[in-house]
Amino acid sequence: MKRSKLKGAGIVFFLSACSIIFSCSEKEKADNSSSSIREFPVIKVVAKDTILHRDYVADIKAIQNVELRARAEGFLERVYVDEGKEVKKGQILFKTNDQEYRADLAKAKANLESAKAEAKVMEFEVERLKILVDNNVISESELNLTRAKYDAVMAKIEEARSAEANAAVQLSYTEIRAPFDGITDRIPLRTGSLIDEGSLLTTVSDVSSVHVYFNVSEREYLEYIKAKDETAENNVVELVLADGSPYPFKGMIETMQGEFNANTGSIAFRARFPNPSKILKHGSTGKIILTNRVRNAIIIPQKAVFEIQDRSFVYVVDENNKVEMRSFIPRARFSHYYIVESGLEEGESLVFEGIQNIENGMTIQPKIVASEEEAIQPLVDENAVAEVVQTR
Repeated sequence: MKRSKLKGAGIVFFLSACSIIFSCSEKEKADNSSSSIREFPVIKVVAKDTILHRDYVADIKAIQNVELRARAEGFLERVYVDEGKEVKKGQILFKTNDQEYRADLAKAKANLESAKAEAKVMEFEVERLKILVDNNVISESELNLTRAKYDAVMAKIEEARSAEANAAVQLSYTEIRAPFDGITDRIPLRTGSLIDEGSLLTTVSDVSSVHVYFNVSEREYLEYIKAKDETAENNVVELVLADGSPYPFKGMIETMQGEFNANTGSIAFRARFPNPSKILKHGSTGKIILTNRVRNAIIIPQKAVFEIQDRSFVYVVDENNKVEMRSFIPRARFSHYYIVESGLEEGESLVFEGIQNIENGMTIQPKIVASEEEAIQPLVDENAVAEVVQTR
């Protein structure tokens, strides 16, 4: 009887021990499972209005740039201006010898005066013959013949007058004047040079304002056209000079070409910039910054993105804290953030940092560090005029 009680107590003790061991094992397993879920920073995707800044190679041209060429042969008698100097409209710049042309003009004037005198004589003769015809002294045919001679002399006057005007024009070609206010370029010929008709004397550029040309892709052209109606800001462009410094004045897009270049698929825009200090010269280069306001743009930080075979991916966190690898199409890429074209929606959660330690389908412990707007705001401010790397 005593042995039976001891045996029963032993069984109870064994079962209790097993229960304790199983309970401890389950607790340890639960603790291990809980410790395997790692914490990662997560951001919420938001949509916001933003401004894109794209840059393009700029070709700067004077609003007027004209080659001055000789229109009359002769020796260059005098140069009145130096290279790179400002000139005013109508200012004489060059003069060629004009003795021959002055002689031609004097001859033309003499021929005109002679024709006028001959016409005066014929006029008196017509009046005299008319009186004789009225008195039946001579026949009317003689009067008609004299009238015909008078008409011929009048035509001769017009010819002489035309010759005089042409001689005056040829003489005026010996003085080369500025066609508008501008700045002269190089002067290849000097005093005493024999010049032919068409010889280049210099070039005059009006750089009070400049035209800046830049080429835009078809996609960017369509974006500009769509955004142009929303705000006038999209017509405003900025210029960065060749040394990297910003030009102090902003320009306005005036027009664009009528067709796309078949080889490059781009179209040329033309912007106009004021140039009061004449810093910008004809033929100089720079970089145009084109501003494009985007409504409800989804912007994500670059550290949340990874690329596989030229495709962009992020880890999206669902309501069960499970991560899903998802691809998206970027609209533009800056140095620190992306603007999303498609693939992500407002309100979704993204893993912000540590994506190299995540596997698709794993469960994480999310830690909301900031909204996406707060996360990328310093990056947007810092790269306000950063170069856009197109992802097309």
